[in-house]
Amino acid sequence: MPERVFRVYRGTDERGELVEYSIEVSEGMVVLDALHEIQAGQVPDLAFRWNCKAGKCGSCGAEVNGMPRLTCMTRIDVLPEGPVTVAPLEAFPLVKDLVTDVSHNFEVNKTIPRFKPRPPDAPDGTWRMYQYEVERSQEFKKCIECFLCQDVCHVLRSHGLHHEFIGPAFLVRAAAYDTHPLDVEDRSRYLKEQGGIGYCNITKCCTEVCPESITITDNAIIPLKERVVDRHYDPVRKLIQLVRRAG
Repeated sequence: MPERVFRVYRGTDERGELVEYSIEVSEGMVVLDALHEIQAGQVPDLAFRWNCKAGKCGSCGAEVNGMPRLTCMTRIDVLPEGPVTVAPLEAFPLVKDLVTDVSHNFEVNKTIPRFKPRPPDAPDGTWRMYQYEVERSQEFKKCIECFLCQDVCHVLRSHGLHHEFIGPAFLVRAAAYDTHPLDVEDRSRYLKEQGGIGYCNITKCCTEVCPESITITDNAIIPLKERVVDRHYDPVRKLIQLVRRAG
């Protein structure tokens, strides 16, 4: 079997370093397999997260050759020749080696206004809706919370505005609520002020790294931006509001 060199980040802070390990690789191996091989045979204290190895838990995210990826879904044989670099997600505080502290994301999730259904509209106390209405939010519910989109977002990664911008993963969550046919909550003020949606300049880098192929920018963020503009910046709406207040 051929050998491949992996340059894996080791350390607990910014003073860590990339350490080279050489292992034999076989057909079909993914980067997560390589990390297990290195851990089993060379450095038993190598730290990295993983769970399902099926691309559904979102645990094993790392930067492979500089690109945020799920290591369990990144085949070694499709990577360019030469050493394979595996580093932790840059947008989050480092714990050890490839493990980062993503707990801030779960705190952000708590701030999003919850799903608020309209009153039941059927005699039996339930709701009626069309299938096409249900399908609007299905794409967003595929999110596996891997936070690769959060990692690649320049607002978080380069500028560190974690407390001013909720990030693409949670704009997807807000879109899942907003496109639900029963939801009546208005999240536009939250998105404008606490969510910081104005920071997003729709570079589409989040869409590019999503392992679930969610069209984050076009289908989630842009419609939310349009809703915020309609509610808070539309000049006709502003004029109507002023007239009503004067009356």
